[in-house]
This record gives sequence, C-alpha cells and structure tokens, in this order.
Amino acid sequence: MTDIAHDRLLIIDFGSQVTQLIARRARELNVYCEIHPFQKVTDAFLRDFAPRAVILSGGPASVLDEDAPRPPASLFELGVPVLGICYGQQVMMQMLGGRVERGHGTAEFGRAFVSPAGARTPLLEGWFENGPEQVWMSHGDHVSAIAPGFEVYGTSPNAPFAVIGDPERRFFAVQFHPEVHHTPKGTQLLRNFMRLAGFAGDWTMGAYRQEAIRRIREQVGDKRVICGLSGGVDSSVAAVLIHEAIGDRLTCIFVDHGLLRENEAEEVVAMFRDHYNIPLIAADESDLFLGALEGVSDPETKRKTIGRLFIDVFQKYAAEIEGAEFLAQGTLYPDVIESVSFSGGPSVTIKSHHNVGGLPEKMGLKLVEPLRELFKDEVRALGRELGLPESFIARHPFPGPGLAIRCPGEITREKLEILRRADAIFIDQIRRHGLYDDIWQAFVAILPVKTVGVMGDGRTYDYACALRAVTSVDGMTADYYPFSHEFLGETATRIINEVKGINRVTYDITSKPPGTIEWE
Repeated sequence: MTDIAHDRLLIIDFGSQVTQLIARRARELNVYCEIHPFQKVTDAFLRDFAPRAVILSGGPASVLDEDAPRPPASLFELGVPVLGICYGQQVMMQMLGGRVERGHGTAEFGRAFVSPAGARTPLLEGWFENGPEQVWMSHGDHVSAIAPGFEVYGTSPNAPFAVIGDPERRFFAVQFHPEVHHTPKGTQLLRNFMRLAGFAGDWTMGAYRQEAIRRIREQVGDKRVICGLSGGVDSSVAAVLIHEAIGDRLTCIFVDHGLLRENEAEEVVAMFRDHYNIPLIAADESDLFLGALEGVSDPETKRKTIGRLFIDVFQKYAAEIEGAEFLAQGTLYPDVIESVSFSGGPSVTIKSHHNVGGLPEKMGLKLVEPLRELFKDEVRALGRELGLPESFIARHPFPGPGLAIRCPGEITREKLEILRRADAIFIDQIRRHGLYDDIWQAFVAILPVKTVGVMGDGRTYDYACALRAVTSVDGMTADYYPFSHEFLGETATRIINEVKGINRVTYDITSKPPGTIEWE
C-alpha cells in the first residue's frame, strides 16, 4: 500500500473493463485514489487503508451466482460514503437487504436516458436542467427492490432504480456507468460524490512532487541510483525527479541501439547532459544491435534479441558505477494495475511489467519507482511541474524496440535511414498542420516490398511505405486519424520527392482491434 499523505478514495474492482476510468476521473478531480481487486479488500485492509470514501466498480458477474464477488460486510460499517456503480449497485442492494433479479427483458446495453424521480439529492446537482440525462448502461440483472433506508432519485425505462441513495448513511448507487464519456454528466456526478465525501481536492502534481522527493530520499538514503534512460517521457520524468531528490548520486545510462528516430540520440543527450546536468553515460552500441539483427525477420525474435542485448549492455555500463544499490524504473499505475490478476490466479494475469526485465534480480538491485502511482497524463503534468520542455513532454509514445518493429522483414542500415527520413517528414507535416496534439501516435513503416514507379522520364524500383496515425485514450483501443485527402497527397508528394528509396506511399486505416498500433 502506498504512503500517500492525502485523503484516499478506495475503488474496489469487480472486473469491469472500465474500472481504470473511475480512477482517471477521480484524479482529474484532484482526488487521490487506488484500485484494488475485491479479493484483496479484507477487514484488515480496510482498517489500514482508511479510505475517506469507497466506490464499488461494475463487473461481469451476477450477484445471483454462487460465490459471486462481494466486498466485506464491514465496509458498510466504516461510516464513510460509498458509491456503487452497475454491479456495485447490485451487490450493495443484495448485501443491505434489497433484491436483485435476472434480466427478463430489463437488460440495457448502450445509451439510455435517466429522468428525475420524486426525491432530490446533492449527488445529482447540475443534472436534469434541460430534461432527462443521457447515460451509458451495461447490465443484464436489475435491482427489483431497494434496501431499507434508500430512496429513488432517478429512473430509466428499464431501470426504475437508476439512481438511489441512503442520505443518512451517505450510501449511493447508480445502475449506469458515470465514468465513461457516453454519460456526458458523469464527471459532474462523481464530482458531487467527492464533495459529499468531503475530499479536499488537494491531489496536485506540485504536492506529489514534494512527497515523491521526500520518499525517494527516505528510500535511497546516501546510496547511489542508476536509471535506464530510454528517451521516452516516463523514464525521463523519473530521472529528473530523482535527480532533484538526490543530485549527482543518480547516474543515467542511455543506450543507443541504432533504432532511434532522426536526431533522437543527440537530443536526449543534450537535454540531460547539458540542460539538466545529470550524470549520463551515453552508450552507442548500434553496431552490436544491428549486427545481431542482421538477417532476422521474425518480429518476436527481433524483440527478444533487442531485449537480451539491452540487458547485457546495461549491465556492462552499470558495473562501472561504484556503489549503486538502486535501479530506477518509469513504472506507471496502469502497469501496476495490469500486473494484478482480477481472479487472483497467476495464469490470467494480463501482463507483468519490468521496464528493464529481470535486471533488478540479476544485479541484486532494489527498485525505485517514483511514478508508480501515476497515470500517463499525470506523468506529463509532473514533467511540466519539473520544467521539462513541452515539446518533449507531449511527444508521442515510442516503442522500446524502436524502428525495428516499424521495419517488417529484415532490417538493414539502408532501410533504417530511409525510414528515419520519411518518418521525420510525416511528423513535420503533422506539426505544420497543427495536428500533432490531436493524435496519440504517428509514424511511418517501411514495407518489405519494392514497387515500380516513374520519376521524370525514368523507371524506379523502390520501397513502399505506410503512414500510420491513430487517436486513443490509453493505447488499449485506437482509431485511425481521419486526415484529409489534401494532407495525405501533400505528405506523399514530400516523401517521394525528398526521400531517395521510396516511390509509393499508403495510409493504414486499420483500427485497434482488429489491428495493433505498431506493425510488429
């Protein structure tokens, strides 16, 4: 459990696909929160966590099933406000004396409209000013009788108890999902709940910065820390924060594997060595990596080769730093959440996260993870608080294997140089048209095929490339960006005219799913 000196909101997760959105909304309202799976939330956990309020998430189960997930009964004796969402409403009613029934024609999936009922509540302040409010429903079972002490605040055609509450105990429940953007006034409802719970709204990056510095100093003491610097936002913000805490007892190791974008290595080194004056080992190991990748075309083999070599190289340079006892990683809160299996079984863990996989165990180092309570947008906010350049903070995500996975098939130095130049032109075009901040990620992939073209009076036989640009909230799902035909035509013309080696440009309009964002 995290040592956070703020009022805490506890979100008990029952397996909803959108539980993380509850946490994001809370953080946006300057309320510190943590998500924990229901199995972990015991009586002892509740006492230790001492939440100011609790939200029960949605979930795929039915409260009518045998062994249905539920929170401990002691939750309702803490004397703190509780908000149940969808399954959270149903389990609350089941435990407090209400009744839940199977669907039988009352299931709702998608958009619905909630109308006010007779009773009024501060929970719905700002609602119904112009009539019924749109919400997003996703439920099969439904509450057929509310528990003693509860009253009805809102109804929908298939959910007569869409919004209910016990004002004396400050228990509230909704059948819909206020955390999703399909419920336009959902954030207002959550804001009202935070206000009813008495949260101070003091979770800010300025406050977090000071707390994180204090905790880093307490953890590290007078020892040394090494940080694997990728050049991405997460590791960079972690490095600047740790340097502010312990100064020159931090050494960063930046490995150039020859698979970076145009001028990227020089920009990263200049920023950290010159602007921040952070001790930095800049290791140009491009010959090692590209030599090992020669003739390799399988995507998984590429990834494993790069990962193995990175560990070997990192260990080599880390051994030169005397007295290092800690390894810094840019682990984020979604990584922490996704590493915890909802069902409790190790076989269904979504993914485990070690940014420099296996290094702490191999090297006998202890981990420093100063960003593990933060979402990506909060890391960017912390970066601004620390004074990192906006052009750096707002950069699109870039994968660890770099251009290797944007070069399907065999990797060659020639193809990498062609790819770097085409990618730089594409990003320049996006910036010129003022679209960069509207796009989650954009890049060029060079295809393992050559095509016939005509330039001037001559025949060409050069590579084809694909432009890729997507919009997304968190990278889990994504839609292609709807560029105008004028933009695509102008960009294709620039690439073909300015990049020797490409004579055909395509645009990838695949969403995720079924595709992935990257090509490999």
